[in-house]
Amino acid sequence: MIPILLLNGPNLNLLGQRQPEIYGADTLADVEDRARALGAELGLEVECRQSNHEGQLVDWIQEARGTAHAIVLNPGAYSHTSIAILDALNAFDGTVIEVHVSNIHRREAFRHRSYVSLRADGVIAGCGVQGYALALRRVAEVLA
Repeated sequence: MIPILLLNGPNLNLLGQRQPEIYGADTLADVEDRARALGAELGLEVECRQSNHEGQLVDWIQEARGTAHAIVLNPGAYSHTSIAILDALNAFDGTVIEVHVSNIHRREAFRHRSYVSLRADGVIAGCGVQGYALALRRVAEVLA
């Protein structure tokens, strides 16, 4: 099994509760359970983590150096503000796939730019929570 890290940023712990018209009814636990199951089918050991704190996400990205082969990251609002997360990702040698549940390009103008995209090997936006499965499939293909 190839180890990968699935990280979710701020407010994603509220999936299924917060603005379901934008983010859907699936909870973060639902997303993580499906990610682990699909990962196992694809030969990936998916470790899931979520934090509302930028520094914690940076720490986890740094810890992934030398242990994880890829990071699937939904940085939430930190997409648009965090140079620290970008810098941490730039120090990671593996594959990075950025995921957004909503289509950030159809939302407020400040959401149209993502610092994470400057490092990401792929970006999936607007596919709902199915974007996580698309990201895992891409990771499996890249690492094969």
